[in-house]
Amino acid sequence: MNPDLERLHPYPFERLRALLAGCEPPADLPRIDLSIGEPRHDPPHFVLEALIRHLHQVARYPLTRGGTELREAITAWLSRRFGLPEGALHPDRHVLPVNGTREALFAVAQALVDRGSTPAVLMPNPFYQIYEGAALLAGAEPVYLNATEETGFQPDFDAVPETLWARCRLLYLCSPANPSGAVLGEETLARLIALAERYDFVLASDECYSEIHFDDAHPPPGLLGAAWRAGNTEFRRCLVFHSLSKRSNLPGLRSGFVAGDAELIAAFHRYRTYHGCAMPPPTQAASVAAWSDEAHVAANRRRYREKFEAVLELLAPVLRVTRPEAGFYLWPETPIPDEAFARRLFAEEHVTVLPGRYLSRRSQGIDPGAGRVRMALVATLEECIEAARRIRRFVERL
Repeated sequence: MNPDLERLHPYPFERLRALLAGCEPPADLPRIDLSIGEPRHDPPHFVLEALIRHLHQVARYPLTRGGTELREAITAWLSRRFGLPEGALHPDRHVLPVNGTREALFAVAQALVDRGSTPAVLMPNPFYQIYEGAALLAGAEPVYLNATEETGFQPDFDAVPETLWARCRLLYLCSPANPSGAVLGEETLARLIALAERYDFVLASDECYSEIHFDDAHPPPGLLGAAWRAGNTEFRRCLVFHSLSKRSNLPGLRSGFVAGDAELIAAFHRYRTYHGCAMPPPTQAASVAAWSDEAHVAANRRRYREKFEAVLELLAPVLRVTRPEAGFYLWPETPIPDEAFARRLFAEEHVTVLPGRYLSRRSQGIDPGAGRVRMALVATLEECIEAARRIRRFVERL
């Protein structure tokens, strides 16, 4: 047995189930679940049709690197979305399809972290727990960079000492951030690229929420665009992770990609040929259709905007909460401890939210998730409004 398995923390939803055990919410109130970030808007019909049309292709083995058509569609989307000139990205060198970014974000640490010294893997705090598990099973020390209201909910990179940068082998970024929705600007990204060059580590930028934003004229920037405009035209030490789960409401398709530094992509491809995780051909065909269309993504954004406007109108008078820069989460401060808030809200109003401390670790004397909860506005507009009414009623009773 790998002894590092014992170092893994229970997943947030395991902890939530234990917290809510024994609660008996009102039977006359249907449950509304805002705890998990699973998009529930309808998936695009044309993507499902492409999937069905290509089901016969399950009769052949797929390539780990994916088909040419898929890699070309991804390259074209990246170039359009992040302002890269034609030819900046090559579909054969810079792109690798993956079965959802969750497995890729985990596997990249196993492939790229050198165990030969005392490696550190840095990550935002709060964070997506895959980053931590990946670091632990890669034999590295996970280091948590607090992202608090005082730092604009962005990691405090200025607080990292030079000795820690020198041990860093991998820095996970999440922009837009889960759970706060904070967005790293290009200036910050360029500074991190310079630090990666100086201290020889890899930037792994989780950009899965990049297409859910509120200003179409100013979408969140990405690491590859920042690298190109900073003069790093080979995207050295830069990897980005994108998915169709949030962008296209296709979480069950398990389709995403990794793109960036050609040498790192080649190394990761080599790892994945042994890992045995090639994307099925019907999934590739559906993914080509999804990456090639923006109309459904714009419509998806409009639906989230409508929900945020309605919910914030109800909650802002009773909770310290603001609209995020991007993403589909609210990250309000709670008037009582976050675990007590989540348990009582479920017991009294049959609404499920996730305690903030389940997404964070205590670091440098504080726990930046404590005293907050994450609310995922993924349900229907009507359900989100009803949940907001119940939450407001609950808070007003406290």
